[in-house]
Amino acid sequence: MLDSCTICPFRCGVDRRNGKDGKCGAGRLPEVASVTLHHGEEPPISGSRGSGTIFFSHCPLHCIFCQNYPISQLGNGNEYTIEKLAGAMLDLQRKGAHNINLVTPTHYAPQIAASLLIAKDSGLDVPVVYNTSGYETVETLRLLEGFVDVYLTDMKYGSDANALRYSGAPGYVERNIEAVREMFRQTGTLEVDGEGIAIKGTVVRHLVLPHEIAGTREVLRRLASLSKQIPVSLMAQYFPAHLATGKEHVGRKVTREEYKEAVDLLWEYGFTNGWTQEKG
Repeated sequence: MLDSCTICPFRCGVDRRNGKDGKCGAGRLPEVASVTLHHGEEPPISGSRGSGTIFFSHCPLHCIFCQNYPISQLGNGNEYTIEKLAGAMLDLQRKGAHNINLVTPTHYAPQIAASLLIAKDSGLDVPVVYNTSGYETVETLRLLEGFVDVYLTDMKYGSDANALRYSGAPGYVERNIEAVREMFRQTGTLEVDGEGIAIKGTVVRHLVLPHEIAGTREVLRRLASLSKQIPVSLMAQYFPAHLATGKEHVGRKVTREEYKEAVDLLWEYGFTNGWTQEKG
């Protein structure tokens, strides 16, 4: 897959196995920004002991407001061999992580799969969470079937025009709903264990943006047509970061009224599972 890269929807065709970087900025080996126990995810992901997060460097998207831009856009991080990545997963399990949470994993899907084979052979048995922007190809997701237990995916936009303008992602809307459909086919509705920790299923995140840029109504309409049983995490924490500072439309936080309108849409479209946030 890396010889002429087709892992993400850009299908840039770069030979990543021989020293070339793809459109995402990634090369042959995975680059990792941090490996840590994280307590700030949704309750079934973080639980009481924390989620074993591995933050990967670079990203297929180029969101002008990215809140993790030093990692995703500037590529801060260090190269890991496949074996070292497997070791990091096992170390997180030893520290008590409820799961292995792969953050922005899309462009390293083959390397992650190889690492998971090694880690599982060495005793990794906690759920694997694929924490993604939702800009995926169905072909790559099908290759991950059996490796991933929980898909934690964004549905960022309701319109291709805004996806292209603010994240440089052509065709995002159709690629995204196709991807979520495939994730849901693989994992089904959310299942939790006796501690309330996710062991299988699909969870959708949606970040409300100012001036209705995210197209929340259209996002929820599309998701409802797929399944109203998929839990939705409706996020209010947007703030202008990276290139968004001072920009028209994206240069301010979301207002209480904008977020309340988004919450109302959850009820309008029949979603009863998921999480909202306080907006002070």
